[in-house]
Amino acid sequence: MTSSSTPAAWQILESGFDSFDQTRLFYRAWTPLRPAAGAPRALVFLHRGHEHSGRIAPLVEQLGFTGHWAFAWDARGHGHSPGARGDAPSFQAVVQDFEVFVRHLQAQYGIAAEDMVVVANSVGAVIAATWLHDYAPRVRGVVMAAAAFDINLYVPLAKPALRLGLRLNPGLNVTSYIRSDMLTHSRVQAEAYDADPLITRNISARVLIDLADTAARVVADAQAIDTPVLMLVADKDYVVKQTPQRLFFDRLASTLKRYLVIADCHHAIFYEDAAQREAALQASRAFIEECFAQALPPLSAYESADVDSASARTLAAMQQGRAGGALENAFNGLQKAMLGRLGHLSDGMRIGMAQGFDSGASLDYVYRNQAGGRLGIGAVIDRGYLDAIGWRGIRQRKAQLQQLLGELIAEHPQGQPLRILDIAAGGGRYVLETLKRFQDRDIAVMLRDVDEANLAQARQLAQALQLRNPIVYERRDAFDPASYPKDELPYDIVVVSGLYELFSDNARVLASLRGIAGQLRPGGHLVYTGQPWHPQLLLIAQTLTNHLGQPWRMRPRPQAEMDALVASVGLRKVASAVGIAGIFTVSVARRDAAPRAGDSPASSPPAPASAPTGH
Repeated sequence: MTSSSTPAAWQILESGFDSFDQTRLFYRAWTPLRPAAGAPRALVFLHRGHEHSGRIAPLVEQLGFTGHWAFAWDARGHGHSPGARGDAPSFQAVVQDFEVFVRHLQAQYGIAAEDMVVVANSVGAVIAATWLHDYAPRVRGVVMAAAAFDINLYVPLAKPALRLGLRLNPGLNVTSYIRSDMLTHSRVQAEAYDADPLITRNISARVLIDLADTAARVVADAQAIDTPVLMLVADKDYVVKQTPQRLFFDRLASTLKRYLVIADCHHAIFYEDAAQREAALQASRAFIEECFAQALPPLSAYESADVDSASARTLAAMQQGRAGGALENAFNGLQKAMLGRLGHLSDGMRIGMAQGFDSGASLDYVYRNQAGGRLGIGAVIDRGYLDAIGWRGIRQRKAQLQQLLGELIAEHPQGQPLRILDIAAGGGRYVLETLKRFQDRDIAVMLRDVDEANLAQARQLAQALQLRNPIVYERRDAFDPASYPKDELPYDIVVVSGLYELFSDNARVLASLRGIAGQLRPGGHLVYTGQPWHPQLLLIAQTLTNHLGQPWRMRPRPQAEMDALVASVGLRKVASAVGIAGIFTVSVARRDAAPRAGDSPASSPPAPASAPTGH
């Protein structure tokens, strides 16, 4: 690696990729003319808001990794990519675009995620941080320059005003107040910025508010991220605030992380005067080299996260009554008292109070999403209950799981039989409703559950749907190794939904995953769900009860941890869908390789433990 280079070090290509909604987005690729020895490595760049990949070209050359690939996209609504300028369906859609982009690079150029470092500017840094949190890619590291976790809007009450404006005009746009001299001290760079016809000053108010909300949750839950991170912070940044950048950094679980405040520096750190720019470049070069020199943590390192991690400590604090401040605890106590006094008026709350808010009956009621109650006001209370963010996320999780399951069924060769197993089916709604749309296929289904009442409910649903497929119902414990007989024909698709989220213990989850891996055919797929975080953990723990009648205390399992447990039994994640506010995820993993040496968990299976219904 050299600190300077010329364009002759790469061949620059222009191309595009089809994102999740088939929108074709533009990107540039720098192909090294003299690739470094070994597996190919890449730097993947994310431009600032309003800008485009053409602005990245000087940065690729200045960093000087001439033996590595480099890639930079034009985000949706920017540069040569389509869409209204500065607009997107949501900020989360942009993050999903980036996930698809990286998967495209892996498939098209044969570069593994483990051999990539992301370099992200401003809003691009928030895209990268959200991607790390929600999709948990095993990339080598991320450089974040002036991360826009909290944008200085200056106008009093700007965010509430924008939220109100969006109610009146969902297509509301705003014009950026940022002048080029607020971005850089460099007159040359300021003039280039002003003269660039592809830079847009528009931004969708919807995207701006979604960006702010997403950034707040990612900063709040940064402890779920363990990827190496370098944060470059401008000490005279008029565009974004420093405090959230520091909070994000301090909360990161990364063992390799660096925080550098660059003196006398404006927001566009990589486009500043020579002294500031060179300080950023030197720190970035050293960090990128350190990332590539340091191996990623083995998958087995995540096994102990149930006892030694930020989420484990949060759960312990809730169990020991050490969580929350006086005001929050008092508010939650009031909520619990109101639930006890008024909850019986709401049909949904009454089911939860009687059978547990995590029970199959409670979840089935949430799926139906039809408010009901007593004395008139009960239905109003029930509507508010059903519209809670967690329950909305549960319903979206169902839709996402059925979509991914349907896609797997559709991809299976039509003339070949297909075998599906759900290891904790509950009432079987996910699989059976999806099966209804494929009555022309040769599909055999096995539904298992620990509760005979749930299996009876699944039988009733299958009859109501008039399914013609062969369906077998078995009472089995998903955590018992004996529930996965080795003499059974292998399955093409295995589903586990809403189960692992209820158990903090990774040993139980691994026992179940080993059983699943043993029953999947090579090339078969596992569809699994996760709950990486929840904004109302303490409220739920202090007000609601589970199926055992105990306080419903949850340990959200970060996506990186969940994916590592799946990968440790030889299953590789190939797709993921993220729900409302990132609370729930649905992922697909493929069995196409054995666990890597040293990564397979060595612990013996735990004793069987009775499990509640998933879903």
